[in-house]
Amino acid sequence: MAAPERVALTAPQRATVHMAASLLLDYPAEDALQARLEAVEAALTGPDAPPAAVAAPVEDFMATARSWGARVLAEHYVETFDRRRRCCLYLTYYAVGDTRHRGAALLAFKQALAAAGYEMAADELPDYLPVVLELSARSGDEIAQTLLSSHREGIEVLRSALVDAGSPYARLVEAISMTLPEIDAATADRVRALVAAGPPTETVGVTDMLPFPSTPISPLGPINTAATVAGGPIDPAGPAEVAGISPSAQTTSRPEPYRAASQEPRS
Repeated sequence: MAAPERVALTAPQRATVHMAASLLLDYPAEDALQARLEAVEAALTGPDAPPAAVAAPVEDFMATARSWGARVLAEHYVETFDRRRRCCLYLTYYAVGDTRHRGAALLAFKQALAAAGYEMAADELPDYLPVVLELSARSGDEIAQTLLSSHREGIEVLRSALVDAGSPYARLVEAISMTLPEIDAATADRVRALVAAGPPTETVGVTDMLPFPSTPISPLGPINTAATVAGGPIDPAGPAEVAGISPSAQTTSRPEPYRAASQEPRS
């Protein structure tokens, strides 16, 4: 599938889109979904609202979420993201699969968060797409943009898989895609190859080089939490609890079997 065309956005508009997608791509707990929908709806009509082309897919998803209700949406979420191999919200899975590279890839994400002055505030992996999107929204740091751009293939495979599955979540990933740089021919070829072959599998004698750029960091020191932000472009009552960055703090009522399964992407 061809990626949607990039839409020119100001930094605050991009932050609004990324925070909206972060909130709505997280598990739709019954006690949190309504507050998230209301917060996103207010942001899409506020001073930093994105253009209609980007707002429309987010609004389409919200209309479906309201129509289905929290329970049906939660069942669909688990069915889609926990049981479909190509519908994975953990970005390194598309780049390295469940190989020996996974640990190093996750460490690269953790170091990137630290380099931007953030740390995880809840029990979630740092390559979880809602986490990276919230980092982008709250920090405005180019590190988050690098993480998203260098994992563009995975994002496009996720979008394509969600479209194939007929999932309303495809519209959220479409909106994210509109905020990222245009895909060149080489990236498009890699997306097609990844769709055809799936994420990498373990091989003998594999190189130690990660297949995406990582952030060079000097030895990791204490994180300056005083420099982190407690609010954000979209901040409904209680959903974002950051010691840096983590929308996963919103998922305390996520079913425990799903949380366990989500720590290791599907095979």
